[in-house]
Order: sequence, then structure tokens, then C-alpha cells
Amino acid sequence: MVEIGSALVRLRRSTGLPVAFGGLVESGGPRMRISELNGTATDSLRRLTVTAGNGLGGKAVALARPCAVTDYSASRQITHEYDAAVALEGLCSVVAVPVVVRRRVRGVLYGALRTVQPLGDRTLTAAVEAARDVEQALVVREEVSGLLAAAGSVRAGPGAERPAADGRGAAWEQVREAHTALRALAPRIADPALRAELLAACGLLTDGPRSSGVQLAPRELDVLACVAAGATNAVTAERLGLRAETVKGYLRSAMRKLGTHTRGETVAAARRAGLLP
Repeated sequence: MVEIGSALVRLRRSTGLPVAFGGLVESGGPRMRISELNGTATDSLRRLTVTAGNGLGGKAVALARPCAVTDYSASRQITHEYDAAVALEGLCSVVAVPVVVRRRVRGVLYGALRTVQPLGDRTLTAAVEAARDVEQALVVREEVSGLLAAAGSVRAGPGAERPAADGRGAAWEQVREAHTALRALAPRIADPALRAELLAACGLLTDGPRSSGVQLAPRELDVLACVAAGATNAVTAERLGLRAETVKGYLRSAMRKLGTHTRGETVAAARRAGLLP
């Protein structure tokens, strides 16, 4: 999973730990499979299946909280089903941090040293922050999938064609609400690749730019999507993490590009141009 891999890179960079690895908990089961390795010298840990309660990672899964040991092979705080794989990689001090989404453990990130020494608070904090990044990415992915599924069912359902005249059909309003929600999510995403993927998904809910040649900047579209949903400048600013004056600036810029003078005219022109659903 790309989010796990990215988190491991950030974890090693922020802590200086030589080794990091992790994976996701299997759907509907108590087991976690290690799928991503960073800085390892062998493949002993790759595809290792960890059962909840067993070893350090299994303990983190069972307790849903970070766990650490200074000397893995000699620790009395964990069970030792995975000693052989850990020893082949030469790991000693290890931290395991669960990735928890909606109170369910979804994965585990590990960081490790090949020497016996305590892992300081800075290392533990950085490992927790890396796990929080993965949690955010998983939440966003699930929200995007749910919104797209809802919007797709509306578009594909019988009698759910886009209203040709006034655009007030209840079905199409659900598509518009999904589009607004997706664009409002985008500013919360730190990962540029995931943010680009989400914005591409937003584009699937529109008819695509028409031949008018009008192009709006992403932030201008964000603002117009909120305005189209009936949000005031203040509410739009809160949703997008902007100042109200900044929202006004984006709105004025969109009006200038579309040749309009009011909020309603601007939204209507953007829809005619295929920029909004």
C-alpha cells in the first residue's frame, strides 16, 4: 500500500532509524501481514503474518496502542513466535504503532534499531505521527469511495439522468453534494499523489470542460463548489481552511474568467462550461 510505504520513508527520515516496516490487518480477521519494508537487509520479514496478541506487533494490534522493546529476543513483555525472522534481520530495539481508524486497528508501523538501546520519546512521537498520517489517508480513501459510489448509483440509476432544464432534480443534487464534499476534502490531504487522485475523482462527477476554453484554478473550483451548495463566504472559508477575504478573491477571479457578475450567474456559467456538476 502506497500510504504505508510513504509513512515508512517519513518515519526513517524523521527519526534516523535504520529500519522500518509495516502492513495492514487482514479484512475481517485478527492477523496483520507485513507487506512494506524500508532499510531491511533481508526478506525475512516480508509477507510475515502476525496474529493479534503475538509478538510486538500483535501486542500493538491487541491493545490498540504503541508498544516498544529494547531487546526483542530477550524481552519478557512479548511472546516470541517471530524471533527467527527478527533475528535474521538483526533487529534489537523495536517500536510498533497501530494504525487505528474508527476504533479498529487497520495496520501496524514498525521502526527498529540493530543495537540494544532505549528508543527515546522523539522516536516514539515520530512513529505515532507517521501512523496518524496513514490513518488520515485511509479515512479519506473511504470517504472518497463512499461518495463516489453514492454519486455513481445516482448517475446510473433508472430515471436519474441529469435534468436538462433547471438542474433541480433531487438525484442530481446528490451528485453535486458529493462533488462539493470531495473538493472540501482535498485541502486536508498532505500527500500530493492522493490529493491529485481525489481531484481526478471529482472530475468524474462533471461533464468535463466544454469548448468554451474557460479554465478555473483548483481553488477557484473549490470555492465555487461550496458556493453552489449554498455556503456563505464565511462557511466556505471554514470548510476550505481559508480566510473569508481569500474566498472573495477566488470568487472574483472566477467571475472575471466566466464573464459574470453575481454568485448565481457564476455557478450557472461554471455548470454550462462543464466545470461543476
